[in-house]
Amino acid sequence: MESEKGKIGSQTVLPPVLLYAHPSMEMLAKKIVSICTEYTLAGEISDVHSSSSQECRGHEITNDTSQNDTQGTSLCGITSSLAAKRPRRIKRQVQLRKTINWGSFDDGFPNIFISDVKYMAGKDVIFLGSFHSPEIIFEQLSVLYMFPRYRARSFHFLLPYFPTGTMERVENEGEIPTAKTLASLMSHIPFTTKGPAQITIFDIHALQERFYFSDTVIPRLESAIPLMKLELENMFGCNNYTVAFPDDGACKRFQRYFPNADTIICNKIRNGSKRIVQIKDGNPEGKSVIIIDDLVLTGGTLKECGKILLEHGAVSISAYVTHAVFPKNSWKNFVDSDIFDNFWITDSIPHALQLAQHKPFKLLSLCDAIADCLLGYDLLP
Repeated sequence: MESEKGKIGSQTVLPPVLLYAHPSMEMLAKKIVSICTEYTLAGEISDVHSSSSQECRGHEITNDTSQNDTQGTSLCGITSSLAAKRPRRIKRQVQLRKTINWGSFDDGFPNIFISDVKYMAGKDVIFLGSFHSPEIIFEQLSVLYMFPRYRARSFHFLLPYFPTGTMERVENEGEIPTAKTLASLMSHIPFTTKGPAQITIFDIHALQERFYFSDTVIPRLESAIPLMKLELENMFGCNNYTVAFPDDGACKRFQRYFPNADTIICNKIRNGSKRIVQIKDGNPEGKSVIIIDDLVLTGGTLKECGKILLEHGAVSISAYVTHAVFPKNSWKNFVDSDIFDNFWITDSIPHALQLAQHKPFKLLSLCDAIADCLLGYDLLP
């Protein structure tokens, strides 16, 4: 790796960090590289930019999600709060590599070839993947296991959506907690010369799933909720909106991101064979309400929450989920909805780009949040 180092003036130029991506995540990967590149260049701009960025403090996405989040205005295509937080420390470039041939044999099993393994040796490697469908998990695991064996200096697996997260526990003997199974498979990524692989996941369904991973990998659990908070502040001001949660679990998990907002909690009760959504706490009358949750499947609960909030006098209803799963095209049930004015989703799952073309869906890309994760650790000199 030493031979890759050079100097520009008095500055040492370090080898680039290599970013690979599954084809389904290539568009998101390009956005991440663009943001990281602009930030790296912004770090070499004069102190005028640093001082101006200090003046526009707003919403700052941090790895410590226990703190209030704010982010500022744009500087060179990135958030000024990032420039203010880490001025001039970033010296690493991110290089998107499209050198993996994702082929298959006649029997359907993967036939994969990485053409630049010699270039990869001794470098820090990142892979942006997606496990949104069972048939593409095996091919990506095959690649994940090989990066360290081809002598990557370090390895970071970005997996925005952990698909088996909702099956994290058993209630009846004989049930299989597949969250543990998938975590075990990911935990078998070999060590690199720099140590264990990092695995970053956004809004995993239950935080205790961190402990399903073995000590041979380092899970980094991030949240995209600050992106939604920023969007709400841009629309309504700092505290002029009301947040609703579909159940106690979502409230306990995400209410801390909205410490000053009015809060409504819904829950389900059994009425014979039926489960009815009701308002447990809070009053939606005369308010613009946004329902917050980590993921949506068919969306039945969200729709029932929206209906009951409107019946109790809410002026408007919107929703946000980080992971728009929507199996069997169930998202179509929300198109031209008479309940939701807006339905924000992220691109943690590739089909979000398709959904965002239809009302009421709106896309909040994870590119800024992922870039911030990399800028805060992986791209430091």
